[in-house]
Amino acid sequence: MPLLLPETERAEEAKRAAHLKRVPLSSREVSDLFMLGMGAYTPLDGFMREADWRGCCEHMTLADGLFWPIPITLSCAQDLADGIGIGEDVALVDGDTDELLGILTVEEKYAIDREFECSHVFRTADTAHPGVEKVMSQGAINLGGPVRTLSEGHFPETYAGLYHRPAETRALFLAKGWSKVAAFQTRNPMHRSHEYLAKIAIEICDGVLIHQVLGALKPGDIPAEVRVRAIDTLVEHYFVDGTIVQAGYPIEMRYAGPREALLHAVLRQNFGCSHLVVGRDHAGVGDYYGPFDAHHIFDTLAAGSLKTEPLKIDITFFCYRCNGMATGKTCPHSAEDRLAISGTRLREMFANGESIPPEFSRDEVVAVLREFYG
Repeated sequence: MPLLLPETERAEEAKRAAHLKRVPLSSREVSDLFMLGMGAYTPLDGFMREADWRGCCEHMTLADGLFWPIPITLSCAQDLADGIGIGEDVALVDGDTDELLGILTVEEKYAIDREFECSHVFRTADTAHPGVEKVMSQGAINLGGPVRTLSEGHFPETYAGLYHRPAETRALFLAKGWSKVAAFQTRNPMHRSHEYLAKIAIEICDGVLIHQVLGALKPGDIPAEVRVRAIDTLVEHYFVDGTIVQAGYPIEMRYAGPREALLHAVLRQNFGCSHLVVGRDHAGVGDYYGPFDAHHIFDTLAAGSLKTEPLKIDITFFCYRCNGMATGKTCPHSAEDRLAISGTRLREMFANGESIPPEFSRDEVVAVLREFYG
């Protein structure tokens, strides 16, 4: 259910919006509006009302019982909310640029309990956690109701050929004859462990959707345009032709670990994927989550909650005694024989001017990243 208005209707709605009260959106809320617009958040029709927000936080279900693991909400300051009536249409604008992005029909206004949300969604209220910090800095009041999206921002132009809406990926998979598709979520250039995970998925499915995060990231993460070039290079040299589709979508990471893994699975249903690769510390940050918490949370769900299935894969590494990539389930050797591989460590090596061995990242990928790091 894409909420982006047809192009023929947008100009008229934009004229009407010029006379409406304006509600500024944070970068996360802009991202969520774009996700609603493209249909990635189907069946949501807008920003959550209170019963949906509370049920989502506490039980991972909306008021009607539908599974949904992370709140999709819009907040504003108390004084702005006080001036908005129930049933009133408001213009949604980018808080940084003031660009008009959509229209919300306000059905509910409700105060939020930030610590309640954070303790359930993130399992912590520590503001050093980037997702918690975002929630804690929200306005005091949530506005709930259906939206009509008027823009997709810069994404279709900036990422032409990469930006695919759910209807487009479904059509692409159908044209390829793929019935089993694994999604591989990434916000990093793909090192050897990522490559290994994707190749395991190809053995199980018809193909893999390498699905890049195009929304705002945390400081230190590598920009999307650099990741795209690095992944294109990897696919060109080390994957069988026709087994990979690379795409991007405008989500902003919440770094909610297990809960975010579930959200990624829900979204991939909309994009037409049957499976989601869930590796070590999926969507985590720091030490807030155990390495396999995102695996275990799928086992807690009621039957029928999700159609997309997790491909749970153990920690991956290069083993010098095995002389190749392996996992904790396939390699019997000790930690001294293993090269641990992570995006964080890769960034550290570039920052420190260290040499990067081919067991860690392919030489062709390293060459692309060296251009970025200078």
